[in-house]
Amino acid sequence: MKQLAELRADIEKIDAIARMLSEAREMLELFGSEESAGVEVDAGIAQAEAATDELEMAANFDGEFDGHGAIVSVFAGAGGVDAADWTAMLARMYLRWAEAKGFSTQVVDESPAEEAGLKSITFFVRGRNAYGMLESERGVHRLVRISPFDAAHRRHTSFAAVDIIPEIEAGESVDFEIKPDDIRVETFKAGGAGGQYVNKTESAIRIIHVPSGLIVASQQERSQMQNREVAMSILRARLVQREIELRDKKLADLRGERSANEWGSQIRSYVLNPYQLVKDHRTNVETGNTAAVLDGEIDGFIWPYLQRRRTAAGKAE
Repeated sequence: MKQLAELRADIEKIDAIARMLSEAREMLELFGSEESAGVEVDAGIAQAEAATDELEMAANFDGEFDGHGAIVSVFAGAGGVDAADWTAMLARMYLRWAEAKGFSTQVVDESPAEEAGLKSITFFVRGRNAYGMLESERGVHRLVRISPFDAAHRRHTSFAAVDIIPEIEAGESVDFEIKPDDIRVETFKAGGAGGQYVNKTESAIRIIHVPSGLIVASQQERSQMQNREVAMSILRARLVQREIELRDKKLADLRGERSANEWGSQIRSYVLNPYQLVKDHRTNVETGNTAAVLDGEIDGFIWPYLQRRRTAAGKAE
């Protein structure tokens, strides 16, 4: 039923584009000599072109998990309090992007820093092709600015790492199962703003997957049961991602390929001083409108990366 609804939505978009072009043609035939008609026709064609580009980019999402929701984690790196503040800024950027797309979000775990910002944050982004789009954001993000935490007003460089994994819902067919004997569950009191009930009871859950050493946590829900379900969902997704990475590594070893470690691979720089520039180092796409990017307008970086990936995949085939 989900696939049927998505196909119907695509057909409706195609029909809408056809109507836009038909209306533009009729407008030209009837009022082609009038200046106001030309402006309206141009606007209709531009709208149809944008909708066509969106459908064309949707063709990129043919990967195994591209249509899934995404689990986004942001971790502060080098840079002290500025890195923690940068982590909070990145989380806000992705949450604003998701809001603009009409996607739903759910923060499940966050660790506030001592002075400002966040040491880490994890949240769900749920919507069609959310993982397919956000996968391009995985890597290290670098910020250069005049530090608001430096009394001498010096320029600081700070880093944050973004990890994106697909959400794997319970019951989905995967190549492994999580055995009860393989996990250890710990409870603790939730931190941060959550109300007296949340903070005074051990409702937060931490799950350790013993064979892999993976640790996941959830503390935003009111009950242990809800937090356990969320934590198990994250663990399931991380284990799937781990299997994918191991499989890709084996293929790369067989082919003799070499790839950089993700934590050390700086994918994008955000320079706020001495000039304004955001540059993606993989595609060389850049913009001086840093405020818009930090407010969630990142499609200009996502789409070129997806086109580059699709071109590379076509050459590999």
